Amino acid sequence: MKSNLCDQAIRESNISRGELENYLAVAKRAATLGGEVLMQHYRKIVSINQKSREGDLVTNADIEVENLIVSFLKKKTPECGIFAEEGGYSEGDSSFVWCIDPLDGTTNYTHGYPFFACSIGLIWKNKPILGVINVPFFKELYWGSPVQGAFCNEEKISVSTSNKLSDSLLVTGFSYDRSSIIDNNYAEFCWLTNKTRGVRRGGAAAVDLAFIASGRLDGYWEKGLSPWDIAAGIAIVEAAGGVICDYKSKKFELKKGTILASNPYIKSELLLELDKVNPLDQKSFGGKPIN
Repeated sequence: MKSNLCDQAIRESNISRGELENYLAVAKRAATLGGEVLMQHYRKIVSINQKSREGDLVTNADIEVENLIVSFLKKKTPECGIFAEEGGYSEGDSSFVWCIDPLDGTTNYTHGYPFFACSIGLIWKNKPILGVINVPFFKELYWGSPVQGAFCNEEKISVSTSNKLSDSLLVTGFSYDRSSIIDNNYAEFCWLTNKTRGVRRGGAAAVDLAFIASGRLDGYWEKGLSPWDIAAGIAIVEAAGGVICDYKSKKFELKKGTILASNPYIKSELLLELDKVNPLDQKSFGGKPIN
């Protein structure tokens, strides 16, 4: 499918350029504030708790940053709804919704590993319109929309020009239920590691997408994601000239959580190779018993 998710949302929503620029400025400020708080707590975490899924962590920093961002966005854009990782969904008076991940890469953050981000996307009827991703340890603020283009801080960025999968560097991730399901992306990881220059696992989908947009990485795929993980990154990747699709069904839907993002040159080859992969059997990856 053609990568026109954000363009389509802008056309259908009738959002004006002025409104778009205002929302983008608000999101940039909110993500900046969130990143500042994350760095204040970095390596000084007070509490770490596990949510309903094993390995899915939440810290005092997640909660504080989300509360700060939600309060700021409600004050600046009261008409917009809120869809946040920790606080859930609340409606606004318009069809525009802020999709917020206060701390993407919580496990990394709890271990002092610097790949984490604060991610804020604006969506309209589950289609991304704009995004801002703050990677505060590296002092990088990624932002973009189809109208403004894509930027890191104030420098314009674009996806890579690698046109062969064999010359590409990819990134992926694994869902929290990876130990209890066979279709857990392990086989795809092994297969593509041998078809490319390598596959990285960063541990934060927002950072992965920001790095695709900036051309540091050539392609990314993952399943089991939530809308707040990828809404902002989708907008930035598309604004940077990249392509987005669902590598399972080929029809992308934000709520399904299965994504492929890449430059436009390796997309077809990457899809072809992913389609060849069969999941590993349970004994191959030491998974837990499957009911």
